[in-house]
Amino acid sequence: MPSQRRSAAKPAPEAAAAGAMRVLKKYPNRRLYDTRTSSYITLTDVKQMVLEGETFEVRDAKTGEEITRSILLQIILEEETGGMPMFTTQMLAQVIRFYGHAMQGMMGSYLEKNLQTFVDLQGRFAEQSKGLYDPKSFTPEMWSQFMTGQAPLMQGLMGNYLEQSKNLFVQMQEKVQEQMQAGALFPGIPGLMPKK
Repeated sequence: MPSQRRSAAKPAPEAAAAGAMRVLKKYPNRRLYDTRTSSYITLTDVKQMVLEGETFEVRDAKTGEEITRSILLQIILEEETGGMPMFTTQMLAQVIRFYGHAMQGMMGSYLEKNLQTFVDLQGRFAEQSKGLYDPKSFTPEMWSQFMTGQAPLMQGLMGNYLEQSKNLFVQMQEKVQEQMQAGALFPGIPGLMPKK
């Protein structure tokens, strides 16, 4: 286990290869170690990597198990318990209800595709608004005021987004129905076999 903090400017030899995956190690003492910079880092540093779009993975230093998702969930938990949460209690309860449900996998896929559509929408909006504002200087309150002033533009973009979201959900429902009729969704479950 590394025992001292090194300068963040000097990359570790194992990360010398250009474009190598950035690997973070999580030790039993809950500390995160960046193998590229040979230094300990915090969840705030990991959040910054996410914001900058850096590709990385987190591994348990003892077992080698890949635990990136659990670290990202810790960041979300910190964000949700501080300042301005993104998810309502009702929404979180709905998400929990899908765990163990037959539609769990489809819901995950639906949410992921929906989020990507929203990111694409945000990109188009940023492109159309280029030069009007500096997105890095906006607080959530300023963003809300700005969006209120952009109501007609946002109504058009959000209308498209909601229509795409609805179409995606309808397509997923149709796919499930087709698989159920073919008996491929729940093979071997009585009452869900294809009709002969």
